[in-house]
Amino acid sequence: MSDVAIKVENLGKLYRLGEVGTGTLSQDLNRWWAQVRGKEDPFAKIGEANDRTKKGSSDFVWSLKDVNFEVKKGEVLGIIGRNGAGKSTLLKILSKVTAPTTGKIKVDGRIASLLEVGTGFHPELTGRENIFLNGAILGMSKTEIRAKFDEIVDFSGVERYIDTPVKRYSSGMYVRLAFAVSAFLEPEILIVDEVLAVGDAEFQKKCLGRMKDVSVNDGRTVLFVSHNMAAVQQLCTTGILLKNGQLFYDGEVRKTLQEYFAMQKNVFESDLGSRTDRKGTGLIKFTSIEFYDSHNQPIYNIVTGQQLSLKLKFENNIQDKKDHNVRFDVIIMDENENMISMLTTFYQHNNTYIHSDSAYYTISIPKLPLSQGNYTLGIYCKIDEDEADWIMNAMEFTVEEGDFFNCGRVMPRGFGAVAIEHTIQLH
Repeated sequence: MSDVAIKVENLGKLYRLGEVGTGTLSQDLNRWWAQVRGKEDPFAKIGEANDRTKKGSSDFVWSLKDVNFEVKKGEVLGIIGRNGAGKSTLLKILSKVTAPTTGKIKVDGRIASLLEVGTGFHPELTGRENIFLNGAILGMSKTEIRAKFDEIVDFSGVERYIDTPVKRYSSGMYVRLAFAVSAFLEPEILIVDEVLAVGDAEFQKKCLGRMKDVSVNDGRTVLFVSHNMAAVQQLCTTGILLKNGQLFYDGEVRKTLQEYFAMQKNVFESDLGSRTDRKGTGLIKFTSIEFYDSHNQPIYNIVTGQQLSLKLKFENNIQDKKDHNVRFDVIIMDENENMISMLTTFYQHNNTYIHSDSAYYTISIPKLPLSQGNYTLGIYCKIDEDEADWIMNAMEFTVEEGDFFNCGRVMPRGFGAVAIEHTIQLH
């Protein structure tokens, strides 16, 4: 354990879905007695069948299961994975915010965690008071905190408001002060979740520099979770990849990122040809969607502001040899199924004769204006006045942080919230 800062063995976290109890001990006992006798749950909700083979109010889910890894002292570990992979749950267990269901963790050193904006801050206390409170929680003396106080305030940039209750801070001020406290009060282990996304680009750069400094110069251990793969590659030396709550890969950060991109590739290359949740006559049938960069190379990590192309392959089942008015649409929706934008040939009124059995459209986007988040693509084709093919949720993709500025304009009503500069060409 001499050179190991954190050792995780067979770690698991089980959550129960739905209601945990009825609300009273007597009703819980009545429910248990009914289950023992094989009777229907007397407190089941209307419409909920007492079928143990289906999901109900007593289902369980493993957020983490059988996770094993080690973090050496002075190491910067990147923890990556898709949404819902278990990253935040792992950090909460390591930070002792929640307890594991199975397994154990051995930690050598004090841990400072920055998991959510304002975690560990008392909203009624001032910034100054919260600095001393957090330092005390970390086991620091008043003398040690005073020695670092000026550096913390200077780094956070909230000197003017340091004696104001933090409940009046903006989310950006909150996270700047919280990070400064965690980074300057010299814990042996620093845990940072996605909260840095709240700060502006300049502050994020300062944070990355500070984390690099505390690991290289001070020999402290850093655990870093982010969807910004460029930041992970720049900062981290090793990485772990989580998938569905389990450890998928553990090793050098470059290889970990390769595994992550390969995982994303499998998501992108879904077989649209076999999809049954489609509408239309079938005269045109979409078969795949692919993403390419400015050098015509396939890409699986998409960032705000980058140049990219979408390639939509399709089968042509039109039997006659005549020109037809062919319209192609790609609809971009956010994770709440709100339409963000539409890429369309609606304004191109030229009739088209598609002479081959298979073809594809390319949609070129010089600067992607989508901000960080999860999105869904819907694809649509209309031949003359008939819908030929329509798949509402053709694929999901994630956009990572990038250059969001100067990337779009407001669209007319009915065409989404963002205008994406694009051209469409038939090949």
